[in-house]
Amino acid sequence: MTTSATWKVGRLAEASGLTVRTLHHWDAIGLLSPSQRTAGGHREYTEEDLVRLYQVLALRSLGLALDTIAVCLDAGVDPARLVRDHLAGVEASLAALGVLRERLVRLGDELSEDRPPTATDLLEALRAIGGTGPEGEYTLGRHLDADQIDVLRTRAAALGPAMHYLLEVEWPELYRRAERLRVAGMPPSDQKVRRLAARMDELSALFTGGDAGISAGVKAAWHDDPAAMSGDPGAPSDAWRELADYLDLARNSPA
Repeated sequence: MTTSATWKVGRLAEASGLTVRTLHHWDAIGLLSPSQRTAGGHREYTEEDLVRLYQVLALRSLGLALDTIAVCLDAGVDPARLVRDHLAGVEASLAALGVLRERLVRLGDELSEDRPPTATDLLEALRAIGGTGPEGEYTLGRHLDADQIDVLRTRAAALGPAMHYLLEVEWPELYRRAERLRVAGMPPSDQKVRRLAARMDELSALFTGGDAGISAGVKAAWHDDPAAMSGDPGAPSDAWRELADYLDLARNSPA
């Protein structure tokens, strides 16, 4: 591959296993757009575009939605962390499949010998089918009791490597975007602000399961330590509390 190599959409679709329609859609929503044009005006993808394509596909393989991927890439992701998380997800899947294979082989052997499988073997196979990925960490001990923390940990564990990007990249970036709109004087009733608030609420429900008590604990954590929760050590507490009020106004604005 030379440094000047470029790809038209059809060639890139064939090489990547995607469809031309998918690449056109990603271009339309600004997720992945070809950054070079030929003398005749045809758009072509560059090697930098291929780097972004890998990032999109790696994040998507971790279970992130396209909107989340766009936020993460705009905020900047650590390439080494992305590869590690991608690898961790692949290895977790391989390990789970290995366990499932072993237990299915055991069941198959029992059935082939006309022996009914034991209850233990059946339960182990069921657990293998429903297994989760690597467990995530998410602690708000000053605001939540042990049972509530267990709920958060269980739900975060089910997300596997995606948890890092949702919690440590997208969520703080959403708050930073909302703060920029607030400082710029955007009214909280504006659709841009309301969409940000709605996405924050979606993430909250994803981690809390819609539990009002857990949501209140998370909100209290933002109120007490906005710098830590936002991922911005220099975030002034008063400004972030004003932002919380701003977002509440956006949530309560008429559609």
